[in-house]
Parts: sequence; structure tokens; C-alpha cells
Amino acid sequence: MQERWSAVRECGGAMAFGAVGVVGFLVDVALLRIGVALHMSGWLARAISLFCGMQATFLVNGLLVFRRLTWTTVPRQWISYMATNGFGNLCNYWLFVTLISLHRGLASNYYVAMCAGGCTAWAINYSLTRLFVFGRRARPLRPTLDPAAGALQPPPVTWP
Repeated sequence: MQERWSAVRECGGAMAFGAVGVVGFLVDVALLRIGVALHMSGWLARAISLFCGMQATFLVNGLLVFRRLTWTTVPRQWISYMATNGFGNLCNYWLFVTLISLHRGLASNYYVAMCAGGCTAWAINYSLTRLFVFGRRARPLRPTLDPAAGALQPPPVTWP
């Protein structure tokens, strides 16, 4: 029974990670449109929008999905997150370019190639983020009464 709950929790974490990716994508698209409207070159507007989208996903994933972001670990986690997700984004781009360059009907359709690259990047990014950046997801926070302090205290974050 414990294994089943662990699998359900893992699946929930992967789904939450994907939802955060959608938020990052929306930040990316909005800032790209603003950059283009401000007459920035496409490459510069895209670099800025992608960087900001990655910052948004880092914060939301660290604070809400994995619940492992702390002031003392931010520098290491940020560098690890940028490296692992950068690798996933590189794989996304590589698969996209490879598929469209094959000129093989449906597999070379831009949208099919984009979806294949995006799904690949999601799997790589979630796996590497979970394993190397934040570790396992924390249990939901349940405040407890601390008699010594006389107030509600959040429980320490522990491994599930």
C-alpha cells in the first residue's frame, strides 16, 4: 500500500511540475511579445523571456512543488536548476531540429516536433530537478501546536 501512495505522490509531483512549466511558458510568451513590441531583436527578446520564464519556474517549483527552497540552499539549487533545465531545453531543441530536418511527413511537422521535444524536455527536466536540485517532494505542511512557544509552528520538512 505504501508503494502505491508513493507512486501516486510521484505522479502528482510530475503533474504539478508540468503545470508550473505551463506558467513558465506563459511568462516566456508574454515577455517575448513585449520585447518584440519594444523593437528588440528576436534573439535578445527570446533570451530575456526564456531566462525570466526559467526564474519563475525555479521559484514556484522550489517553493510549492518540491518545498525545498531555503535561503541557505538557493545558490546551489539555482545553479543546479539552470544547468539541468538548460540540458533539457537543449535536448528539446535538438529533437525539434532533428525531426523537422528528416522531411518525413507527420514526424517532421513543426507542431508534432515541438510536442515531441517538449515532452522529452519535461521528462528530463522533472527527473533531473527531482534527483539533483530539490530531492524528493515534501509532505504537505500541517501546522502543529508547539507548547513551549505557545503558537502554531510548521512541521520540519522531512523525506516522505
